Amino acid sequence: MPRLTAQDFQPEVLQLFDRYVHGEISRRGFLESATRFAGTAAGAAGLLTALSPQFAQAQQVTPTDARIQAHYQEFDSPLGNGKGRGLWVKPAGAKGPLPAVVVAHENRGLNPHIEDIARRLALDGFLAFAPDALFPLGGYPGDEDKARELFPKLDAAKTRADFVAAAKLLQTSAESNGHVGAVGFCWGGGVANYLATQLPDLRAAVPFYGAAPAAPEVAKIKAPLLIHYAGADERLNATWPAYEAALKAASARYEAFIYPGVQHGFNNDTTPRFDAEAAKLAWQRTISFFKTNLA
Repeated sequence: MPRLTAQDFQPEVLQLFDRYVHGEISRRGFLESATRFAGTAAGAAGLLTALSPQFAQAQQVTPTDARIQAHYQEFDSPLGNGKGRGLWVKPAGAKGPLPAVVVAHENRGLNPHIEDIARRLALDGFLAFAPDALFPLGGYPGDEDKARELFPKLDAAKTRADFVAAAKLLQTSAESNGHVGAVGFCWGGGVANYLATQLPDLRAAVPFYGAAPAAPEVAKIKAPLLIHYAGADERLNATWPAYEAALKAASARYEAFIYPGVQHGFNNDTTPRFDAEAAKLAWQRTISFFKTNLA
């Protein structure tokens, strides 16, 4: 069966799915609204299934791939007595310390797709660490709907502090060369932007369709930025002019790309919103950017 793409869905359905993904409407709300386009409740349920992640289909690097070494790594949370945890991945047989990248997930926690992203980074020669924001609540539950329900329960301040701690863990690790970058997607794109405001020694940040930091915080950014936006993502793209103005006012080093016609989430190859051409180009730019700035 041919793989579904965004062109197989009405724009209104994609907009509904985007609202559902970002917690603006419930599963029931999506199904009720989608029935107008699908004709029946069963058809609406079929639309949701078709738009939802297919992790196994998209996996590029298996957890047992002999080219990588991976394990789950805990770290001390700076707020409270809890712990953070994430997937720690590096190339197998790596000689010497490696350039390192924090991987910030979408608003579902450390799901199989983001673990695969971390493994892909390892194959490109990086030490990758992908924390799970949901770890204090039991970790990614293995179900996207359950993950969506958990996410609003997070302590936002603790979550942000944990990602800062994860970056500092990479900076001081004997396996790292001390040069750390950050990449994030959707919610995690906002985290990548946030880390750039909090870590003056961050070497590079790559937000994919992420929320911009507050304007007063932009002046704190010292790291070069590579910013990716989706052309059809009206919600986030509306924030770009103000963000760019703040970056210019701060004399920040940045490069931004808006990929025409593609959907929010275009890099996520587990859903039909994936755009192969834009994702390939954005990823090539990302890897080149990290190799230049984290050497």
